[in-house]
Amino acid sequence: MTVISLKTENSGVGFATHADGAVKVDFSDGTSLLLSINYLSEGEDPAFLEPGRELSSGEEEAFRFAAACYRAERIALRLIARAEQNSLGLTAKLQRRHFDAVVVKRVVSCLLDRNLLDDGRYAELWIRSRLALRKPPTPQLLLAALGKRGIDRKASLKAMELVVDPQTEYELLLRYLEKTRFPKDKKAFSLKAQLKYQGFSSEVLDRYFSNFC
Repeated sequence: MTVISLKTENSGVGFATHADGAVKVDFSDGTSLLLSINYLSEGEDPAFLEPGRELSSGEEEAFRFAAACYRAERIALRLIARAEQNSLGLTAKLQRRHFDAVVVKRVVSCLLDRNLLDDGRYAELWIRSRLALRKPPTPQLLLAALGKRGIDRKASLKAMELVVDPQTEYELLLRYLEKTRFPKDKKAFSLKAQLKYQGFSSEVLDRYFSNFC
């Protein structure tokens, strides 16, 4: 199969401007592919894209892989435009759209490199949204929920530190105690131990019990 022509698609209906431009490649068998050169193998000879070049089976496969990545990236960017995504969640959404796992892995990696996908940023925004709920979560529940969303422990703890400062945590504790029905005769030391298990820091608990007990 031979490359007949290449056209850069920087704008137009259905296309989003790409950092390096999308390239439409027409082949001698009448087929066309839209791709980004970002997804061609690193160190590829520029002649690889020259019109009139006869492609080997490996080169044709590389073109099709780059085209699949470009299609997956367009979908990923639309999802990101709607709401902040995380790498695990976006991976699952792309795989549900029947993209090959290798394609999805490459696209997610590229989006992370370009800072269009950021698990830390996602974690911060997600924590802020949870803090606004009528029924307040505990620090432990927040960390556990982030873990289920594929955010590693280190990133989760960093996001918690950025969002939940001591005053915010103290207010969260007050809201949690207000919404949670603990037995009135529950001993202070027992209540404190239970709250510590829920992830509240010793500093915040000491502040509460010194003021209210």
